[in-house]
Order: sequence, then C-alpha cells, then structure tokens
Amino acid sequence: MDVFKILLLMFFVNSRFSSAADPYSFYNFEVSYITASPLGVPQQVIAINGKFPGPTINVTTNENLVVNVRNKLDEGLLLHWSGIQQRRVSWQDGLAGTNCPIPPKWNWTYEFQVKDQIGSFFYFPSLHFQRASGGFGSFIVNPRSVIPVPFSTPDGDITITIGDWYTRNHTALRKALDDGKDLGMPDGVLINGKGPYQYNKTLVADGIDYETITVHPGRTYRLRVSNVGISTSLNFRIQGHNLVLAESEGSYTVQQNYTSLDIHVGQSYSFLVTMDQNASSDYYIVASARIVNETIWRRVTGVGILHYTNSKGKATGHLPPGPQDEFDKTFSMNQARSIRWNVSASGARPNPQGSFKYGSINVTDVYVLRNMPPVKINGKRRTTLSGISFVNPSTPIRLADKHKVKGVYKLDFPKRPLTGPPRRETSVINGTYRGFMEVILQNNDTKMQSYHMSGYAFFAVGMDYGEWTENSRGTYNKWDGIARSTIQVYPGAWSAILISLDNPGAWNLRTENLDSWYLGQETYVRVVNPDENNKTEFGAPANVLYCGALSKLQKPQKISSSATRSIGFTNLSMIVMALVMLLLR
Repeated sequence: MDVFKILLLMFFVNSRFSSAADPYSFYNFEVSYITASPLGVPQQVIAINGKFPGPTINVTTNENLVVNVRNKLDEGLLLHWSGIQQRRVSWQDGLAGTNCPIPPKWNWTYEFQVKDQIGSFFYFPSLHFQRASGGFGSFIVNPRSVIPVPFSTPDGDITITIGDWYTRNHTALRKALDDGKDLGMPDGVLINGKGPYQYNKTLVADGIDYETITVHPGRTYRLRVSNVGISTSLNFRIQGHNLVLAESEGSYTVQQNYTSLDIHVGQSYSFLVTMDQNASSDYYIVASARIVNETIWRRVTGVGILHYTNSKGKATGHLPPGPQDEFDKTFSMNQARSIRWNVSASGARPNPQGSFKYGSINVTDVYVLRNMPPVKINGKRRTTLSGISFVNPSTPIRLADKHKVKGVYKLDFPKRPLTGPPRRETSVINGTYRGFMEVILQNNDTKMQSYHMSGYAFFAVGMDYGEWTENSRGTYNKWDGIARSTIQVYPGAWSAILISLDNPGAWNLRTENLDSWYLGQETYVRVVNPDENNKTEFGAPANVLYCGALSKLQKPQKISSSATRSIGFTNLSMIVMALVMLLLR
C-alpha cells in the first residue's frame, strides 16, 4: 500500500477526535511513593517517574495528548488536568464523578485534545486527599505559531509550583478529617517541591534543600506560577523585581506591574520578569501565607533563590515585605479586581478574546451557592454547598447515563440555599445545553475559599463583601472580566461568574481547598444535548473502566513488569500505528 493510502487511513481512524494535521504528544507516568524531606523531616510523598513534583507537560494548542498512567500506589488513583477543558470528553477529566479509579498496579491511558486553549495550568491526583502528598506538576499549552502573542518572546519559560505543606502524609491528614478534626496550621510552604532557604535560623532548620532559579542579567523570562497547595492563599513576590502579569489560566491579561500578587489555591498566573537588577547578591523568591494571622503564620513561608549568572554573593537580610494590609481587608480584593482581560489580544484563535461579548448574553439560569463553616450531619463533620454535602457516586455520572443505571444521582441541586437542615446527597445541577448560567459563590465561612469549574473558562464578573443581592449585578464587569477556571471568594464575601454551557458532559464545580472539598463542598453540572442525533459529545473511550453498579463489566487487567508500555494503549492513535505496521509488511 502506498504512503497516500496509509495517510488516508490514519486520517479516517483519527477523524473522530481531530484533524489529521493535529499532532500527538505521548507521556508515560509511573505514579509511586518515594521518601523525601522537603521540610527536613523524612516523609512519604507521591512522585511521578521518581520525581517530585512531577514532570511538566508541554504541548501546543489542538495537540492530542496521550498520558499512560501506571498506578504503583496502594489505593485507587485518578489524575485531573486542572483548567484543561476536555472539549466533548468529560470521560478524561479524572475526577470521582467522571471516571472510575485506576486500581493499584493497573495502567490506564488518558487521551484528549487540548482544543482551542493556551496558557498555564497544572495537574494533580484527585482522589483520597492525595494532592497533599504530591503527584502534581505543571501543564503548559503553547499557542500555535500562526497566532500572535501580545508580548515579545521571552528568553526563557520557567514553571513554579507553590503550596502549603504538612510533614504528615495524606493518609494521616485524611484520618484527621475523618475523625472530625481540623488540620491546623501547615508546617511550611514548598516552592517546586523544596523547602525554604535559611533566611532565618530560628524559623528555618539547617540542611533543607531549597529551590534556586538561575537567570541571565538583562533577559526577560516568563514565570508560570501555580498554587498547588491544600488550603492556604499565598502572596508571591521576588525581591527587587517587578512582576508584569501577562496571562492567567488560559487568558491573556492587560499587562500591569505588581510588586507582589496573591495567588489562591488552584490558581495559575504568568508573569514577565526582566532581570534588570545588579548582581551584588542573589534575590529572594517568596511565597507567604495570606488572609490569616500572618504574625502567627510566619513559618508558613516558602523562600527560594533567584540567582544571576554573575551574582557576587548569597541573599541575606530580611525578606521583602508582603502587603501591609493587616487592617485593610479590601486590599487583596481590589488587587483581584484590577486583573483585566486583554480583549484585543488573540487567544488560541486569531480572533480577539473580547469578540465574545459575554456581557450582552441573556442569563438562562441563576444559582446561588453558599458555603458555611463545617457542620455535623449524622454525627460526622462535613462541609456543604447550599446545605448539601456532596456524596461522590459509586458509578460515574455519564457512565451511569450511558448504561441507564437509575438512582446514581439526582438532578435536583437547589438554585438557592436550602432552609432546612443540611443533608448528604449526590445532588447535581441540571445544566441547560447552550445556556448561559450565572453562579454566585457566597462564602459565609471565616476562611478564604477558591472555587474551580471543570470543562469551562468562566467569566469572573464581580466580587464584594457582604451578602449578594439582585442589586449586586449593578457592580458587575460586563466588558473585560477575565475568563478563567478558578476564582477566589473572600471570607464574608461573594464572587459572581458567568458560564456559557457549550461543552456537554458532567463537570465538577468545587472548592479548591482540599480539606473542604474532601468533606463534601462540591457538586457537578450535567450538560447534555437533548438532540440525540447531534454528535456533540464523544462516547465512552474503548478503555473505559467500570465500577459501582457496573463493576461486573470490568475485565481483569494482566499485570506485567512491562505494563507501562504494553497495557492501556487502547486509544485510536495506537491502533493507527498497529494498522500501519501491518500494512507495511
């Protein structure tokens, strides 16, 4: 068979997912435990391919990504690709409501297209509180070369993960929550999986490995920073250097200078940083706790080093100060409001981001989601959204739909908070396909919260202190509110988002605060095209896992030492490769 026919066959087989012109990227992830001492105390952490944090995924818009995952943990595993929209394939989202867990010693292969997206994201294990032990890594989606970028090409691209950290592993933290206890103050903050530089001998022990980022003087770098932590908002800053905000979670921003920026749990930002200082010494990179009593939380500070290649000495002295707003609760919120969408820049497509006039679209559904401090339900400490503490289904939502399994969930999530006693339920929002949904996130707790919506970039249109009312809409930004996937909600305050429900599937709406999420502060939005003949959602993948009411359908998987290469590649790209090899014989 000639080359043309082979290419035609490849196009035919792959056409379900993408154009033949869209390339594939392949990753093998072996997820296992290792022993590490990021804060000077040996502990069990979750590594990928022996690395903590895991490797950075680096792809380009519209590429097809294949990630073969081998689970070498002693419990079920799913990887979630935070901020990746999984267009038409919620089957690949890697959450308890969308996928059955990958059993220990098993392989499973994720395959999805990074469709019409650019930007800075991260991935992490979504089950069993595992993110508190690691397993996370950065996820970069580069623009296609034909799409203009609203800044000059940087001299380098640097990924940075920051997050609060405990010296107890995730199983101990999980047990504490199951026993009705609070986790208490974290033991520190990690930068790229490493503890703080010893800037203070009282606060930082000897012998801790710290992160060093080496740069060349006069050059400009893109720093992609993600808060992958458990529950602590962090202020990010670099001594003596301005941070030019350029992008957040797939949206280019109006470029503004910040000396520091609050990055809340689950959020990602890109900064352009020019190395324009003298090299008399190294400079501190700092991530310190925010929206807490910062005097008591002094140890919850991550410190790394920015090292110029011609530096003449080590960093010494006090850390650069963070915001001095102890008695001004509006400072951080006003900073968040200052972040604007660059409406004239092209995103993943050549048309300007602002060509989607979200402010002129009629809202079809309104949901007010209110969280409160933890409550007791049937004697157990739980968290709630609008009075409901979510119970993850034993059978994933769309899998139950496909096999017509009844009673797995209810499409009855309330549009306003319940007035009666809180309850535990698998209650799901019935989203209207191609509807335009307004969601108000009301935080009536005393702790900072951030919320994430899978499957979409929503428009962050407003936030304020107090209780949201209908009149609050008069304060909405209807022109250049940033499109993103994670938004902060301040204690005693609200945030409002608008979502265009054009992506069918089952999509998680949750707090990113890991303790509150684990205890039930989430739901799903089920979006289904009522026209069964309209192929707007892909069916279950050939390698779908079964569990719950459908567990009898699951075939056993042969375990072998070569499983990382031989098992799980049931995706179409591998079938194409096999067919081509046969035809070439």
